[in-house]
Amino acid sequence: MTPKPDPSRPQPSLIFKILVFLFRPFVMLMTKRTWRGAGNLPEGGFVAVSNHISDADPLTLYNFLIDHGIYPAALAKQELFSNPLIARALRAIGAIPVDRDTPQAHHSLREARAALEAGTCVVVYPEATHTFDPDLWPMTGKTGAVRLAMTAGVPVVPIAQWGPQQFRHPHTKRFWLRRFDAQIVAGEPIYFPHKPHAALHQGEVEEATAALMLRIADLLSILRGEPAPEMLYERAMGKPADAKQRRRRR
Repeated sequence: MTPKPDPSRPQPSLIFKILVFLFRPFVMLMTKRTWRGAGNLPEGGFVAVSNHISDADPLTLYNFLIDHGIYPAALAKQELFSNPLIARALRAIGAIPVDRDTPQAHHSLREARAALEAGTCVVVYPEATHTFDPDLWPMTGKTGAVRLAMTAGVPVVPIAQWGPQQFRHPHTKRFWLRRFDAQIVAGEPIYFPHKPHAALHQGEVEEATAALMLRIADLLSILRGEPAPEMLYERAMGKPADAKQRRRRR
C-alpha cells in the first residue's frame, strides 16, 4: 500500500503518484528496510542531504521519505534530462535539472528555493556523483545544499545510506539482482542562519559544508558499525587515497 502524502505539504502530481504506485512494489520486493531517525524529519520545507553510494540509492531514499508521507523534489544533473520521455518523468517527480559549473546553475537553485519556501522537501547529493572513496565513505561536498538552506531559511537533515551498493556497486558498475538490506538513518536537523544570497560568505558555507559531510560520515559509521575516517576523500585529488593510511575517528 502506497503511503498517503502529508496533507500539510504540497501535494504530488498525479504522474508522481502513478510512478510511485508502479515502481514502489519493485523497491519493496528488492529490499529489506531498516529505517531510523524518522522523528528527525521536520514539518515544512527542508533540505535532505545524503551520501551517494549507488545508482540505486535515490530509489531507497525516496522510499524512506515517501514511507513517512514526504513526496520530495530533488536536484538532478542536467544529463539525466537528455531523453524527453525520461525528462518528463523526472519533472513529474519534482526533479530539478542542474547544469553544474555553469552560470545557469543559479536558476536551478532559485527553483529549488521556491519549492522549499512552499513547504517541499528537496533532496541534494552534495558530492554531485557517487563517492570515489575506495571504502565508500562520503567525499567532501559542494556548497550548494548549505547555500540553498541558508537562503531559503530552512533546516538541513543529514541522511546516511548503506546497502544499495549490494545491488549496484558505484565502482565496478556490476548489478546483482538480489534482495538487499537498505539501511537509512536521518540525523537531527541542522539550522543555519537565514541570509540572502548576497550576504553569504564563501568561507562560511565551505566550513558549514565540511561539518555537514562529517556529520553524514558519523551517521554512516552507525550503520556500518565502524569509525568514520578523520579526513574525507577529496575528489580534487584525482585518484583514490590509501584508506588504510587514514586515521579513524573514535
